[in-house]
Amino acid sequence: MKFLVVFALLAFATESFAQTYGVKAGLNFSNMLMKDDDHTYSDDYEMKPGFHLGPVAEIPINDLLSFETGLIFSAKGFKYSEDSYDMKLNLFYLDIPLTAKARYDAGFGNIYGLIGPYLGIGLTGKSVYEDEDEPVDWGSDSDDDDLKRLDFGLTVGAGVEINSIVVGLSYGLGLANISPDTDGGFKINNRVLGLSVGYWFGAE
Repeated sequence: MKFLVVFALLAFATESFAQTYGVKAGLNFSNMLMKDDDHTYSDDYEMKPGFHLGPVAEIPINDLLSFETGLIFSAKGFKYSEDSYDMKLNLFYLDIPLTAKARYDAGFGNIYGLIGPYLGIGLTGKSVYEDEDEPVDWGSDSDDDDLKRLDFGLTVGAGVEINSIVVGLSYGLGLANISPDTDGGFKINNRVLGLSVGYWFGAE
């Protein structure tokens, strides 16, 4: 229900006030922090390549500042390899960035930086062990579920805009503990480095 309310408010805001719409897509390099009070289990985890894709909207505040949001389908997770053992966790989220954006006219185009929170909704996922895979069970039951569906965190990024083309680099720092089991201070957080190429429709 909370997600539906947020989505409705975003849809209303972008429909009413947004001056620029666009799309972006690119590569994700995702990992996870997994630890408890005594150990960090994710020290040997490796970044897993993936992708992101979705529509974005920019709401101007003044010539230098704007508000940017979107609905981004994003692949997350991690991979782990040791000797002949290989394991991957493939997760797919719908992310909603809510970022403040500042730009500087560099002559050839704009240089920008952005920062703000994001909301993430887990859609589907599976863990892959060699040739076997198991679906991720989403929920808050510490006995039966693997991961909580709701994620949130902080996005920081920077990039270049040349006419309608945007190239950007961002980092998503997951702040929500998405582990249903929190015994002993156990927690799991998403980490995602993203490289994007985007296009603004109607931008001069």
